[in-house]
Amino acid sequence: MMKFFFALVFMIPLSFLKKSFWLNQYVYFILVFLLFYNLSFNYLFLNVSYCFGVDLLTFVMILLSFWICSLMILASAGIYFKNYYYNLFLLIVLILLISLFLTFISMNLLVFYLFFEISLIPTLILIMGWGYQPERLQAGVYLLFYTLFASLPMMVSIFFFYKKFFTLDFFFFFIEVNSFLFYMCMNMVFLIKMPMYFVHLWLPKAHVEAPISGSMILAGVMLKLGGYGLMRLMSLFLTVGMKVNYIFIAISMMGGFLVSLICLRQSDMKALIAYSSVAHMGLVLSGIMTMNCWGMCGALVLMLAHGLCSSGLFCLANISYERLMSRSLYLNKGLLNVMPSMSLWWFLFTCCNMAAPPSLNLLGEIMLINSLMGWSSLCIIFMSLISFFSASYSLYLYSYTQHGKIYSGFYFFFTGFIREYLLLFLHWFPLNVLILSSEFFTMWI
Repeated sequence: MMKFFFALVFMIPLSFLKKSFWLNQYVYFILVFLLFYNLSFNYLFLNVSYCFGVDLLTFVMILLSFWICSLMILASAGIYFKNYYYNLFLLIVLILLISLFLTFISMNLLVFYLFFEISLIPTLILIMGWGYQPERLQAGVYLLFYTLFASLPMMVSIFFFYKKFFTLDFFFFFIEVNSFLFYMCMNMVFLIKMPMYFVHLWLPKAHVEAPISGSMILAGVMLKLGGYGLMRLMSLFLTVGMKVNYIFIAISMMGGFLVSLICLRQSDMKALIAYSSVAHMGLVLSGIMTMNCWGMCGALVLMLAHGLCSSGLFCLANISYERLMSRSLYLNKGLLNVMPSMSLWWFLFTCCNMAAPPSLNLLGEIMLINSLMGWSSLCIIFMSLISFFSASYSLYLYSYTQHGKIYSGFYFFFTGFIREYLLLFLHWFPLNVLILSSEFFTMWI
């Protein structure tokens, strides 16, 4: 794995070359294909070097990180055309990718924690440097302090864990810790990162103020850090988890339903997609908290599906924003008349968002329904409500933007560049084709 790390480090000078914007993206794509040669098919750590290694869970996550980062560059062509500090932008994206890569491949809890926190800084710079409104400062502070609030207790609990058990390697995590305080200190940072309902307010704020690249990496990968951390550490808390996990499942189920209702009255496209992320990640959190095989596998599938689907929806919202200079649903109307081919992509992504076949979202939700129904049959009430309202707000988003009377305030309109269609295709294609090899996602347990 160190060879990939050094490949990324040697890309740093590439960020400073003039006119190297697209070259960076090609290199990312090449690295994605090289990653397939290091495929890990099971729960064993392969390609171990120093404290880094890859198992199947890690492999899926780093593949998603590389893919989303390459598509971020494709989506942010406006920065390049306007010459808006694009070399610095490439450097920030690269640093973010390196930190995410090292977070996922680390086999040691302290190293994982270190890079987990480091990945916050480039995201903050993206939001505050290339965001749109002055409120981006407030959004950045929200993002920073929500995460930092819970990160100190986690660091202290890592030190305590080492003092007690003399190891921080994931490989030896068959020890059980029967302490509720330790459970909360260790996992609270992941619950905020997911985000769990009640600690989710930073997410809509950060999404709305972030540039398209910031929204893509937040929805695509940053939220998955929380789920990944919980999946790695839940084996420590089997005893205490059986006693307290029902609280978090109840909060996530109820929160998913309430957030779906909030989605139905949003007037900002980005805010609507951001709140839908909270609802989907609530399902993921519930699946992990059931601590059974269906739940863990379903959570992984839904995390991957949500990363691609939500990122694609943000790209669509940005394509409309670049033309109308507004994200309001009241102004983005009648787009079917002026951008008919783009309307097809809106339809495809909103279908994926409401878990229509053959998307990965459907597979993830079916697995999570199995998991949660096995855990408690009462969960079917909120699962059915969340599924129904996710279809409602997805159709609301599609019908409001594509139908109606065209806003007469714009003077010229591009129906879509090939770059944009390629960007949307590269989100949609893996999202709907990966279901053909879905047994792949069940091998990591």
